[in-house]
Amino acid sequence: MASAVYLFGVRRVRRRGEPWPVLRTIGFFALGLLPYAVIELGFLGVYSAELRWAFSTRIALLIFAVPAGIAAGRPFDLVPGALRERILAARLTRIFGNAMVATIVIAAVFCLFLTPIAGFLRVHPAIEASLGVVVPLVGLAMVLPMMALGAVHTGTFIAIEFLLAFVELLIDSVPGLLLRLNDGVLDLIPDAGQTAPWWPSLLHDQHLAGDMIWFIAEFADVPILVIFMIRWMRSDRVEARGFDDLSDEEYDEMTRAHLRGER
Repeated sequence: MASAVYLFGVRRVRRRGEPWPVLRTIGFFALGLLPYAVIELGFLGVYSAELRWAFSTRIALLIFAVPAGIAAGRPFDLVPGALRERILAARLTRIFGNAMVATIVIAAVFCLFLTPIAGFLRVHPAIEASLGVVVPLVGLAMVLPMMALGAVHTGTFIAIEFLLAFVELLIDSVPGLLLRLNDGVLDLIPDAGQTAPWWPSLLHDQHLAGDMIWFIAEFADVPILVIFMIRWMRSDRVEARGFDDLSDEEYDEMTRAHLRGER
């Protein structure tokens, strides 16, 4: 379904005579949909209900890696211009399109692994299956607006986002560390037993889950920091170029207006 809608959008854009780089389409499928299929249909999806570390790894990848890969295909750029502007102007989009909300949402999701809620989500068949759709959508709701709104954010706003992303780098590691260091099974779900010789014990399974959450969260935050740094540098250059284009009289008037507290 997603691939058909994306290809329809690409065809519509090209029929209007607008260019659409092939690398975007390749990125959408190779970095977004293909990893999603591997996660959901592969080992992690099959054993998600039985293994804590498979479940936590699956959720972490679905909320981090899959949305980032899909965003590489720039699907939001395929939305018609008028509709795209209305979506960007919506308050909900602007709320989700900043790093502060992303930090809170990701931290809240990871903190669920420290509670019995994680066990309930893992063993309930309908809920466990629905997470394969809900979790990537949550990630996309944060990633796509963040990328689209990056062009209109000021350098100061991007600098704040960069600092928040750095804070997230530290916060995201806490749930994984707590899972790894805790000597009690936190989800309170007694497993039926080992189905294979390599099946880990309950506690070792939880420790592996903590290791995977910690690794994925820290690894995924590094490219985000790099993206924010590049956006910050580009925004600073654009703003500096705008000041250079001002005449001495315009610059003096802007300075006086700033001192008077005017915008």
